[in-house]
Amino acid sequence: MPSIVGPIKINSVGGGVVNFGDSFYVSPKDSAKTYAGSGSFNTGDFICTNNGLNSTNTNDPDFADQIIKSNA
Repeated sequence: MPSIVGPIKINSVGGGVVNFGDSFYVSPKDSAKTYAGSGSFNTGDFICTNNGLNSTNTNDPDFADQIIKSNA
């Protein structure tokens, strides 16, 4: 089945897959944990972020967050 894709802006792709149109089976295998403070993952063309004091909690009591197994 054909698809219509509108305007697209891709700033960067790091280790990922970008599909346009039809895709039958997409199963990426990746697991990562990222810690960031306030206002650190803002995206856009014109950003103005004013932050006071902030702290990032990096304590993680879990044994595993996402387990990647086999191919399905």
